[in-house]
Amino acid sequence: MARLEDHFSLGEKLGEGQFGTAYLCADKATHKIYACKSIPKRKLHSQEDVEEVRREIQIMHHLSEHPNVVQIKGTYEDSTSVHIVMELCGGGELFDRIIKKGRFSEREAANQIKMIVRAVEACHSAGVMHRDLKPENFLFVNPDDDAELKVIDFGLSVFFKPGQVFSDVVGSPYYVAPEVLLKHYGPEVDVWSAGVILYILLSGFPPFSAGRIHCKGLQILLFLVSIISSTSSTVDLKKTYAGTESEILREVLQGELDVESDPWTSISDSAKDLVKKMLDRDPRKRFSAKQVLCHPWIVDNGVILDIPLIPSKSTLIIMGAPLSLSPCSLINVLCGCNSYCW
Repeated sequence: MARLEDHFSLGEKLGEGQFGTAYLCADKATHKIYACKSIPKRKLHSQEDVEEVRREIQIMHHLSEHPNVVQIKGTYEDSTSVHIVMELCGGGELFDRIIKKGRFSEREAANQIKMIVRAVEACHSAGVMHRDLKPENFLFVNPDDDAELKVIDFGLSVFFKPGQVFSDVVGSPYYVAPEVLLKHYGPEVDVWSAGVILYILLSGFPPFSAGRIHCKGLQILLFLVSIISSTSSTVDLKKTYAGTESEILREVLQGELDVESDPWTSISDSAKDLVKKMLDRDPRKRFSAKQVLCHPWIVDNGVILDIPLIPSKSTLIIMGAPLSLSPCSLINVLCGCNSYCW
């Protein structure tokens, strides 16, 4: 495998994840700027970890030509790391855009979800299940309001065959589909996660959380804390709130989908219909990505209201944590009990 330094110069750090760190990098020949995800080999503790990285690279190559999937430029290796060079999406995360923008119309929400579901449809058509769709895993190509949105981070993605059933529990609590928790699922889980994102875009709340009243009651407090506190304080707050993870997952399994109370009273029936079809707990009845793209709310501007909506910025601060539920906690969720596991 070619060496990164023969072709690219690394620049400033963009961010850091569980396995790798992202940097700016420049092509030495063309001076074009890209993003580089560097994965230290010391973090690949098992052959399974190595295979996951290989699969991520393979999936990115497989999907790279789609306009709503981040394009991979090349893969490089040295004695210490594996480097994945990909296009630079300079517009930031959908997560940050929601917080910064603060006001969305149904038309704007429809434009975002259309790009998200196009990416999902491309994945599924290629036999790929993403398994970790959330606002943090979608990037805009530039800061413009009408910028293209692209899905990133295929670290939890897998190839699937029609009818194949998966059982490993992965994802992020607010976005995970109920059948993932029941350890019997397929690609329909990605449509569920996209439905959660749509629900948030329209209402400002996650559809299933640790007590809707409790969650709403925290909004002003969390928003103020996010403005006046340091980064470390915000992280501590997130850790404190993470104690309700089992409650969140119980709501995912059993909670009622609310599309009637405020702010849903000002949202069109067509939008609510699509939300309900994407968040159907029965994966056999849930809309496919193709069905979502054919829904009137997506294709017919006549049923998309242009009334600005105000998402609750603070709620999103606590929603990006990966799913880290222990087997004991999962048993408690499924059994509906709060007892300790020994």
